[in-house]
Amino acid sequence: MVSEDIQEEGFTPSDLTDDSISTQDLDNKELNDKTIIKVVGVGGGGGNAINRMVEEGWQNVEFVAINTDARDLLRNEATVKISLSDETSRGLGAGADPEKGRQAALNHESDIRQALQGADMVFVTCGEGGGTGTGASPVVARAARSQGALTVGVVTRPFKFEGERRAESADRGIEALRKEVDALIVIPNDRLSSLADKNITILNAFKAADGALLSGIQSVTELINSNAYIHVDFNDVTTILKDSGTALFGIGQSKGSDRAIHASEIAVTSPLLEASIDGAHGILINIAGSEDMQLPEVYEAVDLVRKKASPEAQIIWGLTFDPDMGDVIRVSVIAAGFDSETPQEDADQPLIAGEKPSSAATTQPDSAISSPEVPSIKPIQLGGDENSAVSSSTSASSASAQQAGYQSAPSSVQMPAQHTEPAADTTGDIDIPPFLR
Repeated sequence: MVSEDIQEEGFTPSDLTDDSISTQDLDNKELNDKTIIKVVGVGGGGGNAINRMVEEGWQNVEFVAINTDARDLLRNEATVKISLSDETSRGLGAGADPEKGRQAALNHESDIRQALQGADMVFVTCGEGGGTGTGASPVVARAARSQGALTVGVVTRPFKFEGERRAESADRGIEALRKEVDALIVIPNDRLSSLADKNITILNAFKAADGALLSGIQSVTELINSNAYIHVDFNDVTTILKDSGTALFGIGQSKGSDRAIHASEIAVTSPLLEASIDGAHGILINIAGSEDMQLPEVYEAVDLVRKKASPEAQIIWGLTFDPDMGDVIRVSVIAAGFDSETPQEDADQPLIAGEKPSSAATTQPDSAISSPEVPSIKPIQLGGDENSAVSSSTSASSASAQQAGYQSAPSSVQMPAQHTEPAADTTGDIDIPPFLR
């Protein structure tokens, strides 16, 4: 029966034919909510990050490499490459001069805009302190944002041993980029020294920094592109990140006893970041695991993050079922919207990414999930026990975490729309050579 309201709007029963409401008409074009995500590596450091993502077999993202160094660009695995070579650089790089990098990008701004057309979300990544990445990345970010893309910068801060000049250049570059992006995450390379393995090779140390950078990007793409039971969509991500300033990202996973809360602890703790999620006004959380996840453990995982956020925080969470995960639970967290432009630095950083606050850390890695000798896309992980797998985490926090359980009314927790059925599998300053940066 057709209601009177519908009839008043001019609808008749004949309008509601089988053809008009058939699910067959809800074809892929209508149902395709795939978000177009582009990751742009600027300069040598950004280019290295692109290569790592390609090597790891990342899906559902498009890669763009931009550089003034023609030889370095030639080695890049990105599908789209933009050479910023001009009469000043002649394809030989920017000579650690950010102004040369900026000018080269301005001279090729139309090429950059064309490469970013159609993107819903753009990540701009680089190593700050050099020439091309520092100078060109704000130009790239402005081109993306002016075309309507949600734009996020993910950058590294140089080591202190690289000199004051490079550090000051990085500081200026970070602030210039901050003005052109919706959200910015900064990873200080000096935090690498806090890793417990003092015999780490220089190559693996830089790979660890890359891992932190890449997992920040991964945490967002996983939230958006996963075929989740409780779905976090692109509009949810936009709500949290749009014009938010500083953002922090983290991924943690664990198995065995207390797996969910341990994964949540890992996701909000990392020695490779310089700030804490404490006081964030916007939180996105995605919890992934098999269908045997229990309500209390999901409750605890979300509540641990809630307690670190502002009491008025908007919390949006999603749930993904993946039978291939077995006993493992993975927690992805995005935090943004801080009262100050830069979140408070945590002076009591743990030495180990993913160290359990409730127990003393060991010096041996947990071999169940990852090995510190050949870092994967995630930062090097050390510590843990036979039941807790230390995964990547790119959000910084204090080392302690309270046991979960609501003690007061929770912050505003927003649940996205639920699907009807679970998803399927799814110069005096030392200049670092381009192959490292």
